[in-house]
Amino acid sequence: MSENCFICDKHNGKIQTAGSIVYEDEFVYVGHIDRNGQPNYLGHMMIDLKRHVPTLAEMNPDEAKAFGMIMARISKALKETEKAEHVYAVVSGNAVPHLHMHVIARYPHTPEEYWAPFAVYDAPNAPMGNNQKVIELCNRLKAYLEMNHYE
Repeated sequence: MSENCFICDKHNGKIQTAGSIVYEDEFVYVGHIDRNGQPNYLGHMMIDLKRHVPTLAEMNPDEAKAFGMIMARISKALKETEKAEHVYAVVSGNAVPHLHMHVIARYPHTPEEYWAPFAVYDAPNAPMGNNQKVIELCNRLKAYLEMNHYE
């Protein structure tokens, strides 16, 4: 844990974010992006490593396995439950030096000029929703993950 880290504070219950927990184990946490009360792009998920490390390079083998597995599982859940036609995965780390991955659904009929991870927000068909819609999406993803395990 690090002081003044948004992600550490979120995991310690100091910050409330949109939606509900989709998945959590000893290594990773999955939830929906929070836009501070602004409408959310439905299907913009976050995978956080629980241990405070800045980049992919600092993960240990168990963390890397858990991170990779949940990335694949949440991507499949977005395709199956939300009918995403493509799923983007982005690790930047520029704003928050705690390893987290943006996993962002792109939906059918999104015009090609919006085919980029964060450009989908501006597409004319971008599905935006309030916290209730985010919670409903999170619940669908969580149910899918509970019913479909990787071994």
